[in-house]
Amino acid sequence: MDSTLRQLAAYAAVARAASFTAAAAQLKVSQSSLSRAVADLERQLGTRLLERDTRNVELTAAGVEALRIAEQIVNAHRSGMKELERFLLGESGTVAVATLPSVAAVLLPQVILDFRRQRPQVAVQIMDGLEQSVLSRVLSGDADFAITTGEPSGQLDHRPLVRDRFVAVLPRDHPLTDRPGVTWEDLAREPFLAVGRDSSVRRLTDAAFAQIDVGSAPSAEAGNVATVGGLVAAGLGVTALPALVLPLLGTGPVVHRPLSEPTVHRRLDIAVRARRPLPQAADRFLDTLREFRTRRHRLPPGVSWA
Repeated sequence: MDSTLRQLAAYAAVARAASFTAAAAQLKVSQSSLSRAVADLERQLGTRLLERDTRNVELTAAGVEALRIAEQIVNAHRSGMKELERFLLGESGTVAVATLPSVAAVLLPQVILDFRRQRPQVAVQIMDGLEQSVLSRVLSGDADFAITTGEPSGQLDHRPLVRDRFVAVLPRDHPLTDRPGVTWEDLAREPFLAVGRDSSVRRLTDAAFAQIDVGSAPSAEAGNVATVGGLVAAGLGVTALPALVLPLLGTGPVVHRPLSEPTVHRRLDIAVRARRPLPQAADRFLDTLREFRTRRHRLPPGVSWA
């Protein structure tokens, strides 16, 4: 027994209208094709669903139950197709964003708020982590796109989004706080507190020290930026961090100063899988992010649109 959706919809229309003529007009089909569809359904079920005469159509007991089941199936199909349509239009589903913690905490909240106002049926999943784990989530398909550092590759396309400048982060009573600006050479002479080697921040600070040909072995390191900030606040040393990270340090007793010689910026890109179309909901989310950029939405000090 393999009743089709067309047969069930035809039977439900006839049963509700109690008329082949009225149901045919409603469905915009010929009365003969409607009669064949109902007859085929009755033959497959092995029972009569309708009692017919020249004027009236009446449901049998089996016909009443068949109408209930048919309407459930037809309504579920209609609902499912509408849900699929909303998904294809980017109005439902989930947007999965892999990104660095600083982007998740500082840059994205207002974007998500605006996006959810426009598309309340779309959920947003944030997968925050360090550079390599963020990129791997996009490559594996777990995330629709990433906002992160890293170089373009054959597997990922990068679109520049923002740049943030590195600043010196110092204990409140440190002698370097008396200066309007600090150099990397100044930091190299102090106990330097580094972020873990898996972080893009560590890669860039190591490159800055190498650029001035000064070795700076960390006096301590931690995987979490907030932990490094806590060590600075305790007076254990100094560090260098990009400006977007600063709100993650909380309200501890630290001071930051412009950092130069060299001036170092971190560029954050939107990274998507190459030659793979984005789901519509993810594309709409990026539209919201692009609107922020077009309007030059205000960013924290030291951070600019790329």
